Amino acid sequence: MDQQPPADRDPSEGDGATRYCYRHPDRRTGIRCTRCERPICTECMISASVGFHCPECVRSGAGTGHHPAAARPRTLTGGAVAADPRLVTKILLAINVAVFAAVWLTGRSWLVEDLMLVGRAWDPQPFPGGLTGVAEGQWYRLLTSVFLHEELLHIAFNLLGLWWLGGPLEAALGRLRFLALYLLSGLAGSAVTYWMSAQNQGSLGASGAVFGLLGATVVLMRRMNYDLRPALVILALNVLFSLRPGVAWQAHLGGLVAGTLIAVALVHAPRARRNLVQFGACALVLVVSVVIVLARTAALT
Repeated sequence: MDQQPPADRDPSEGDGATRYCYRHPDRRTGIRCTRCERPICTECMISASVGFHCPECVRSGAGTGHHPAAARPRTLTGGAVAADPRLVTKILLAINVAVFAAVWLTGRSWLVEDLMLVGRAWDPQPFPGGLTGVAEGQWYRLLTSVFLHEELLHIAFNLLGLWWLGGPLEAALGRLRFLALYLLSGLAGSAVTYWMSAQNQGSLGASGAVFGLLGATVVLMRRMNYDLRPALVILALNVLFSLRPGVAWQAHLGGLVAGTLIAVALVHAPRARRNLVQFGACALVLVVSVVIVLARTAALT
């Protein structure tokens, strides 16, 4: 939302040559919109073929001869700039919390057994009985397990990671690309877990998807020339945590590799072939995950 200038100061005027952004009156600037000539700060300026434009001129398409949508502001990766840059992150958080609440309110044992990731195991219950798992055709477990948590500490750490990493990534990538990054990282983590774990070993949690966001954050920070040391320290600590007994490090590994590869394609795709490279990389991760699942299923059956 645009900020209102103080009553005693015109945002287009300042002390001599000093001017203030018309949307952020507390910020000094020497940049002007090349269309309307209003002063704009570095956050508001949008690159154009000549100079910079303000958000209002870009939204209106003033002087371009094109529909206003053609001049709509875009993210670093070409996604649409949204009014709420954390909407998808909030929805993912809500889904995780809703599933966690359902587990606790309905009796966690049966719901966890129905949704968790397991390769091939014998159902201990007399009904329905029989074999259960991904190898028996229950592929939905590869994704439902990503939204499933059983312990409070587990979901707390994962959702904190989703909130801290997801918001900035969603704002930088756009909603559709961010959602693809999250889901494909989680799917790749499940596929690698299914491949490398014992067939009757259960696994659940959003850790694979969160590790994908962590890898993407490192790629984005490098692209923006930010100091990588804090992100690398956090990554190293999380990798060490993955080596603890009882932790599904396979999901962390699969999610991290998938998220990093997708992020490289998203932020470094050449503008002329941006969609082809970006969605091609997402399709490649999806295909590799499916091939891993098919190969493991063939080995188990």
